[in-house]
This record gives sequence, C-alpha cells and structure tokens, in this order.
Amino acid sequence: MDRLFADRAEAGELLAERLGHIHAPVVLALPRGGVAVAVPVARALDAELDVLVTRKIGYPPFPEMGVGAIAEGGEPVFDLTLLHRLGLTPGSLSDVVDREQRELARRVQAYRGDRPLPELAGREVVVVDDGLATGVTARAALRAVAAAGPGRVTLAVPVGAPDTVLAMRDEADEVIVLSTPMDFRAVGQWYERFDQLSDADVLDLLAER
Repeated sequence: MDRLFADRAEAGELLAERLGHIHAPVVLALPRGGVAVAVPVARALDAELDVLVTRKIGYPPFPEMGVGAIAEGGEPVFDLTLLHRLGLTPGSLSDVVDREQRELARRVQAYRGDRPLPELAGREVVVVDDGLATGVTARAALRAVAAAGPGRVTLAVPVGAPDTVLAMRDEADEVIVLSTPMDFRAVGQWYERFDQLSDADVLDLLAER
C-alpha cells in the first residue's frame, strides 16, 4: 500500500501497531530521523530506547550520493555494484571513511556521552529508521547489531523502496515496512512534514523516554 505519513511521529505510531508481537525488545534508532519514528514505537512496546549512530560514506565529487555507510561497533559497508560503476574501490575512499568515523565518534559522544550501547547479546532488538532508500545505512547498522550476538533482530521502517526492502530480508530475522511504493524516489516524498533534525532535537526526543 502506498501511504503518505503526516510526520515521523504518526509513522512511528502506525509502525508500533505492527510490532505488538515483539516482547521486551531493545529499540535502536538510527539518527537523526529514525529517532522521531522510534520514540512512539518504544513507548507502545514499553521498550528500552537508544540510538545506534551511523554515517553515510559519500561519493567525493557528490557527497550526498551514498556509496557506503558505517555504524558504531561495525565495519564499513559499501555498495560494491555502485563503486564498480564509479570506478572506485573501498581503499580509494579511506580518507572519507576516516572523516566519517571521526564524525560518528563525535555524535556518539553527543548523544550518549560515555554511556555504552545497551547489552544486546541474546536480546530481541528492533532497529528503526524513517525509511529505506538504497539501504546501505540500514545494512551497516544491522551488521553491527549482528556482531553483538542478539537473539533476534527486526528492521522496522515506515516506507522503503521495494527492491531495497527485499534485499534487507537477508540482513534481519524480520523486516516490517508499512509502505513499499513502486514510484519511490526519496524517503521524504512520503511524509507531509519531513523536517531536518538537529543533534538537540535528537536529545530532546530521547529525553521523552
């Protein structure tokens, strides 16, 4: 079903209705936009909420084009097909990766200080973002979570590109997506309000929980 969400909070409330079968999970939100979706999810599930910080690895001439991603606790993940098309290798992006790792560390400090991620070993984990475009960021997040030895992992997003959603089924035990529109071009087109969030917004949202 194609669905236009009023905002991330509404999307999170609707997503929570599909997650009622999951008991006592840890909800990990991908900042920044995923946090606004995850707050109502965590509230409805009475779940522990935290952030899993990720950073996109951009194509140097056009940094907005993501060719990979890194998540805290994980290794860089690349879209190898896209890299080949652009004539790049993971090694040729080492400077970009180093820069994004420094920014990732800064954001971890900003969001959690010296507090570590929750213990994930053997636990039910729900990873939440506001949408799936290429999926490379979600893939990096899911692989970082998998390395921590969880009992079961669910990826939950309001909207995603159909091919990406299909590909994510190899990365998680369950993938829950409310809408997979065939004319998907960008996550933001499926929200009436899709404001850019700041670090301060993320901290305010986390304080609600």
